[in-house]
Order: sequence, then structure tokens, then C-alpha cells
Amino acid sequence: MPEQKHDIPMMLDSLKEIFEEKVPLNKLMGVKLESLDHEGTRIKLFMKDILIGNYVQGILHGGVISALLDLSGTVTAWSGILRDRKKRSPDEVIAAISRIGTIDLRVDYLRPGRGDYFLASGTILRIGNKIVVTHMQLHNDQNVLIAVGTGTYAAG
Repeated sequence: MPEQKHDIPMMLDSLKEIFEEKVPLNKLMGVKLESLDHEGTRIKLFMKDILIGNYVQGILHGGVISALLDLSGTVTAWSGILRDRKKRSPDEVIAAISRIGTIDLRVDYLRPGRGDYFLASGTILRIGNKIVVTHMQLHNDQNVLIAVGTGTYAAG
């Protein structure tokens, strides 16, 4: 099978726009896709009052932490599909990305979510024909590890 031509910068720009502007929850939270490449991903979220879970301590809500890790895992799965793109046509790559769904998510909360902003990152642990397994981390603006997670995503 001949190698397919892909316009990777255009695909990445489209994925960034979809991630930041088309997904209502992402837009509400204000997440920004800082990096998406074959090595993994990085998502940034600035703290704001709507994201506080404990108003006395002013810390990030646990559900927001979980959502950030899941978003990071999802986008990391995108990167795995892009990395594997030589085996697929551009249309197949887009279709595969659009079908990604969370099968399992484990979150370990390590410290309270304090900070001016947070960075969620992800790396691929395993990629198969139908499943992508990722490892995610959430750090605050002081590079303190707040939470870690492992996600399994359907990608077939």
C-alpha cells in the first residue's frame, strides 16, 4: 500500500480548534491545547472561581481535575493515531480521532489543586488497533504534582 500524504500542520490546527472552540465543556472551562505531537500532549487551564470545589480552601474541584486528566488522555490518544498515520488515509485518521471514547479512567488525587494555572500532560503507554492506554499527570504553576491518571480509550 502506498504511503498516504498527510498535511500534519493543518490537521493539528483543526484538532486544536475543535478541542478549544467546538467542545462546550472545554470552552466553558477555558482549556487551551498547548502542545500535541507524537510524544504526547500538554493542556493548560487557568484557575477561575467557577472551577473551585472547596470554597473555603479555594482549590480546584476534583471533577475538574478528573476532566483535565481525561482530556489529556483523549488528546494523547489523538497523538497516537497521528503517529500511526502512515498506515491510514487522512480520512481514516480523522474518522479514528472522531470515534475515540473513554473506556476506563483511574485518577489518583495526590495534593489539593492550588495554583494560578494547571498543566495536564499525557503519554502513550500502549497503542493497538482498537485501544490506546495513556498515562496522565496534572501539575500546578509551581510544578507540584497534583494528580495522576491512567486512561484506556477506544480508538478503532
